[in-house]
Amino acid sequence: MSEGDSVGDSVHGKPSVVYRFFTRLGQIYQSWLDKSTPYTAVRWVVTLGLSFVYMIRVYLLQGWYIVTYALGIYHLNLFIAFLSPKVDPSLMEDSDDGPSLPTKQNEEFRPFIRRLPEFKFWHAATKGILVAMVCTFFEAFNVPVFWPILVMYFIMLFCITMKRQIKHMIKYRYIPFTHGKRRYKGKEDVGKTFAS
Repeated sequence: MSEGDSVGDSVHGKPSVVYRFFTRLGQIYQSWLDKSTPYTAVRWVVTLGLSFVYMIRVYLLQGWYIVTYALGIYHLNLFIAFLSPKVDPSLMEDSDDGPSLPTKQNEEFRPFIRRLPEFKFWHAATKGILVAMVCTFFEAFNVPVFWPILVMYFIMLFCITMKRQIKHMIKYRYIPFTHGKRRYKGKEDVGKTFAS
């Protein structure tokens, strides 16, 4: 490969200033994401705060209802992926060659693995809110619509989608929420110790 052929290289073979700037910016962003990982409650409070600010902005501007509707549909899709198992049990039911989720009490326990992990759900939801917020600064995205119809359609879509998801959970017997590791009670120690 000749000099300057790789991506981000300048004529002299060194990375360009722009490439180094955006690489460094990406590293700083990833560092902040890594530091925020253990603080689940704080991350979600910040995201809820951002969505509250977004809703106030839309209410005060009296517009951008299509953007808000698109944001709601995006969040609904993220939520469904968050509630769904990584491997769909309905696909595993048809094939007899592989393992499936346990359906009886005496079968092997397998933990619930989400299609969309919590951190990625939070990250995508927050980015969606920020993109929608940026869209409210451009008049081109302010399409005039009768907003009550959008609200009713979203409520209908939410109810139908959640009904289907809950039926799927009941049929394949999985619960997408766990409360930590299951603890078992052992036998109580009633004997004397050898050291006494």
